[in-house]
Amino acid sequence: MRAEINCDMGESFGLYRMGNDAEIMPHITQANVACGFHASDPGHMHQTVALAKTHGVKVGAHVSLPDLPGFGRREMKIEREEMANIILYQIGALSAFLKQADVALSHIKPHGALYGMAAREPHIAEAVADAALVYGVPVTGLSGTLHEKVYTERGVTFLPEFFADLDYDDEGRLIITREHEAVSPDLAASRVVAAVRDRTLTTVGGKTLPVKAETICIHSDTPNSVEIARAVHEALGQLKTA
Repeated sequence: MRAEINCDMGESFGLYRMGNDAEIMPHITQANVACGFHASDPGHMHQTVALAKTHGVKVGAHVSLPDLPGFGRREMKIEREEMANIILYQIGALSAFLKQADVALSHIKPHGALYGMAAREPHIAEAVADAALVYGVPVTGLSGTLHEKVYTERGVTFLPEFFADLDYDDEGRLIITREHEAVSPDLAASRVVAAVRDRTLTTVGGKTLPVKAETICIHSDTPNSVEIARAVHEALGQLKTA
């Protein structure tokens, strides 16, 4: 395909279930596996890595602020060294299950509030880069933000990401909400085609802005995530053959 399709996965915890991982997995190429700080636990991490391996899907570490009750979507004040250690700790946990399954770590993707903070706050972006350089893997982020500037300057491979099931404000910033609402699969697919083929996005105010999109995100906790994943997969497949 002309772009990867990634999904935030393995976010169930204990007896609590979240997402449609098994149904989504056939339609994606990258699984961002929660590492226990915003969601997941050892059992679900193991299960998600095994599921990804079965489908030949790459596995990345979906690292977060230490905010399990808030699902990692609340900002915190954390210094650079502590943040880097928090990220390394989470990747280390996932790495154990990857080693068990003989699967390589593909990439790192910050989650929720950490993702937004790294786009604006230099010391947080530097902390993400500090951790990524230990493992030598790419980091997913938003083009035109500190994600791209800091990661690139530090020699970290940058994977520009576009979100199929979230909105962008008129400044091109991602609108992150505590809960995700259902999105029309056709709308999501058309957004992706515009981002990948035309390198543009349409904001909530109707503006057209430039965007880079080498990987497309779908959230497993969006209510109709399976339908969105299927539509995006088909749309990108058609672009490949066009």
